[in-house]
Amino acid sequence: MKTKKFFLILLVILNFKILYAIEPNNEILKNKILKNIRCLICQGQSVYDSQSDFAISMKLVIDQKINEGLSESEIYDYLKDQYGQWISYDPEFNKKTFILWGLPILLFVIGGVIVSKKLIILK
Repeated sequence: MKTKKFFLILLVILNFKILYAIEPNNEILKNKILKNIRCLICQGQSVYDSQSDFAISMKLVIDQKINEGLSESEIYDYLKDQYGQWISYDPEFNKKTFILWGLPILLFVIGGVIVSKKLIILK
């Protein structure tokens, strides 16, 4: 009888440890996604920082998608399909975002050319 109680208690303890070991990974993934998603109501604020109704509903949706077993990229794809590319703070490189990614490099090169010409003129 004592061994049955011992194994029952051991089983309960192990189940709690397994549940608590899995939960923080989901919480870390949830927070990572929430910090990279833009709140459509609060300009310039992430869903993680916002307390608007939209942000609260997005937190529930992302939590639900994680519990369904979707990966991070699948959740981002779902959100981009629903709300467009603008919802993500980290836009992907494609035809529509080429200028967004290429403009800083182009400005850096143009600035370097201007500075080098100024230095040549000063000599």
